[in-house]
Amino acid sequence: MRPFSKSPSADNGFILVAVLWMVAALATLASIYSIYTVRTAAGSHVADERLQAEESIRAGVELAAYQVLASPEAARPTHGAFDARVGRTRISVRYRSEGARIDLNVAPKDLLIGLLKSVGVGETEAASYADRIIGWRKKAAPNVGDVEADAYKTAGIPYAPRQAPFNDVLELSLVMGIPAPVVERILPDVTIYSGQPLIDVVNADATVLDALPGMTRDILHEVLAARAQNPNDGKALMALMGPARNRVTLDGGKALRASVRVELERGRRVEAEVVFMLSNSGNDPFDIVYWRDDFDGPL
Repeated sequence: MRPFSKSPSADNGFILVAVLWMVAALATLASIYSIYTVRTAAGSHVADERLQAEESIRAGVELAAYQVLASPEAARPTHGAFDARVGRTRISVRYRSEGARIDLNVAPKDLLIGLLKSVGVGETEAASYADRIIGWRKKAAPNVGDVEADAYKTAGIPYAPRQAPFNDVLELSLVMGIPAPVVERILPDVTIYSGQPLIDVVNADATVLDALPGMTRDILHEVLAARAQNPNDGKALMALMGPARNRVTLDGGKALRASVRVELERGRRVEAEVVFMLSNSGNDPFDIVYWRDDFDGPL
């Protein structure tokens, strides 16, 4: 069976729509300054700065999404960076695929063990913590005693494991037996949004690559060196992966994480981390599924 492929006219039409979306995003950026100016006379500058920060962050995310969607699906970038300026507001955006992180809801046990070992946890403890993570996300079998829930009860923990997918990576702090310092060390490398067990080899940090079953120090060094020299040559990176090759992918997936920095007119800086999901249906080209900023306190 021949693989499905879109016609050139379909690709051109999609690119046209993406360009129109980009024009709309630029219009949004242009309106930020005027909105801010109008509202300055109506209320406190703190409220105005909150509005300006939120709109600037959202506009930065929109531009990141449009930068990805402007390319045909097979050639979409999995990472990128750009800067924009509207009036005296500066916006800096860096983004990469969420597939660079390990998804807590679909990662197999050996990958979780590898991640825990890569941050310094011993083999025995890593296996135990991985079992607890899987026990948190796994539904209890019907007509069988709930061993995981009983373990929490026996340990005197006043809640049961979710036994459903993680709703937030911070739920790791609730998983029985995993020390807080270990949770803090692995949080930058985990997600609940990629939805795939394979790791994006082009964008993954060294800690995530080191966690892959079959990875060795020599292979890791070769991969990192090759990626530093030519970060977009995914095929060359795949060729270097050795036994870990079947655990990685060049497909970044539909979820991307944007790091946005905004410098407001009065000089205040606001940073945000936003995860957005590309959409193939509906009126919006993407959905924001996660947002944190430091306007009211540290991230």
